[in-house]
Amino acid sequence: MSTDTLPARKEAAAPAASSPGGRNTLRHKRRRNALRTLAFMSPWLIGFGFSFGYPLVSTLYFSFMRYDGLNPPTWRGMENWSYVFTDLPKFWPAMQNTLWLAVVMVSCRVVFGLGIGMLITKIKNGAGVYRTLFYLPYLAPPVAATLAFVFLLNPGTGPVNSLLEAVGIPAPSWFNDADWSKPALTVLAVWGVGDLMVIFMAALLDVPKEQYEAAELDGASPWQRFRFITLPNISPIVLFAVVTGIIGAMQYYTQPIVASKVASGVMGGSGATFVPGYPDDSTLTLPQLVYSLGFSQFNYGAACVVALVLFAFSMAFTALLMRRRGGLIGTGD
Repeated sequence: MSTDTLPARKEAAAPAASSPGGRNTLRHKRRRNALRTLAFMSPWLIGFGFSFGYPLVSTLYFSFMRYDGLNPPTWRGMENWSYVFTDLPKFWPAMQNTLWLAVVMVSCRVVFGLGIGMLITKIKNGAGVYRTLFYLPYLAPPVAATLAFVFLLNPGTGPVNSLLEAVGIPAPSWFNDADWSKPALTVLAVWGVGDLMVIFMAALLDVPKEQYEAAELDGASPWQRFRFITLPNISPIVLFAVVTGIIGAMQYYTQPIVASKVASGVMGGSGATFVPGYPDDSTLTLPQLVYSLGFSQFNYGAACVVALVLFAFSMAFTALLMRRRGGLIGTGD
């Protein structure tokens, strides 16, 4: 076939494609592809709408309403927002505690999880035993683990303080001291770091050994190998651990409220009254405040405002970490 006829055929096909019939056919094909894509995405879209979209819109709506769950909601405008930010005394302590846990507790979990993962990958014999021992605490139910820690760290009868006093170290009051309650919760979180350990181990084992061998031949120190080989290769896993850890810290509820109840002596029996945050609001978090406002005080409008603030902080932290990924990992060229 002669190549001289190709331009002629292209010129003949161009008017056909630009004709009304050709445009209608192309438009119909695009619409059909869009409907097919929408059909495949429909299960996710329906689930997203019912489980996320509708609750978010409802929370925003009720944040402007006076609603106690029994009577019809009435419009209040910005009164709920003004009440939370200016007249609710426990909001700012809960905000500070939540941010403290999101920064300090998550950082400690990531550092210890990565350190233990690196340590176990270097062990030649018995790695499976150590891996199991470090992972088992993660399987403990949160309530049971918190109860055990409160009794272990009891300032009067706990074995931890007895050992500290035996070696001459001043024993803190842990969950009964406002200065030590959040560090005690951090120790509890680090104790159950087995999930991050397993994730980091899988990432570390995927780092190409050839890169380590080349670095050793070039005389790189252990810190340089970690800095310029290990971290760049596992940076997506580090980012995943930090983002999911911050989201979990923003939802931190069970451990602090159980610890504060046990430490204060209120176990939740019949007729028992308990104000979250013992001691001195040091364990009060935003999720606890949402529950207290909504289900104890029946102030659903204020509870929705706090929930939206919590959602906004979670999204802001996640967006910041995703944009500053290079700065977070600290890798170089």
